[in-house]
Amino acid sequence: MIAFIFPGQGSQKVGMGMAIAEAFPEARAVFDEADAVLPDLAGGPLSRIIGEGPAERLMLTEHTQPAILTASVAASRVLEARGWHPTFLAGHSLGEYSAHCVAGTLAFGDAVRIVHRRGRYMQAAVPTGHGAMAAILGLDEVAVRQACEEGAEGDVVSPANINGAGQIVIAGTAAAVQRTSVRAIALGARRTVSLPVSAPFHCALMKPAEERLAPDLRALAVARPKIPVVANVDAEIKREAEEAIEALVRQVSAPVRWAEVVQRLASEGVTTYVEVGPGSVLSSLVRKIHPEATVVNFAEPDDLAAVEDALLA
Repeated sequence: MIAFIFPGQGSQKVGMGMAIAEAFPEARAVFDEADAVLPDLAGGPLSRIIGEGPAERLMLTEHTQPAILTASVAASRVLEARGWHPTFLAGHSLGEYSAHCVAGTLAFGDAVRIVHRRGRYMQAAVPTGHGAMAAILGLDEVAVRQACEEGAEGDVVSPANINGAGQIVIAGTAAAVQRTSVRAIALGARRTVSLPVSAPFHCALMKPAEERLAPDLRALAVARPKIPVVANVDAEIKREAEEAIEALVRQVSAPVRWAEVVQRLASEGVTTYVEVGPGSVLSSLVRKIHPEATVVNFAEPDDLAAVEDALLA
């Protein structure tokens, strides 16, 4: 069985997806549609920000999220046009929106609009510099939660991305993340790495963003997914539109349970994963969580031959 998996924020780079858009008209059409939805961003239409940057502009959360969505869906359309259809879909954080575009739950234009708002709401929820995120390497979830409890001192800090293979990202106030990182080392973490993010995603500080986004998501016209999507919040398969939307609502302030998502896909019989969109972060994680699987990524036209070889195997 085949799963398409889609990257989240952090995989962006200037120029992502542009070579695919130039090589394949079905991908170019996705970029054109995104520009029609977001024609007047600071710096011009979305495709100009993706193609030309500068990186600082692309890194703005309200630009990053629709940009990664567009590059990912454009790449998926190339695979679909060649007859490749997965059995399951999943995405890391923002990538779950890409998955639901491919599943048909969300229309692409609606998804571009909603993730642009999602980015703005998430950025507005916490003043710049007040929040932080850090990767804790070499501790299990129980120990990381202990470090969070001991480092909180009345502030917010909690696991945000449970990525597997001894990698857990924490999020919260900057001071609490710093204290928790120190406690994690004392509890045996191999090391901690501060992440260059603009807001502390997937923690209780994002509740205001969740509350603003919820009515926008629930107002969308949605359809029953044509392909089941495994959700971040609970690693459960979403086969109905309403439960898919509620999972996206909860996802804003809940941790991304990526290790459990991959384990669920493996338990359902998935043996081949295609990371569709910029970067290869998820490919690296899947190889550690499900080492027996075949894992490839499709981010550039030159990747297509290797992807097709893997899917034909």
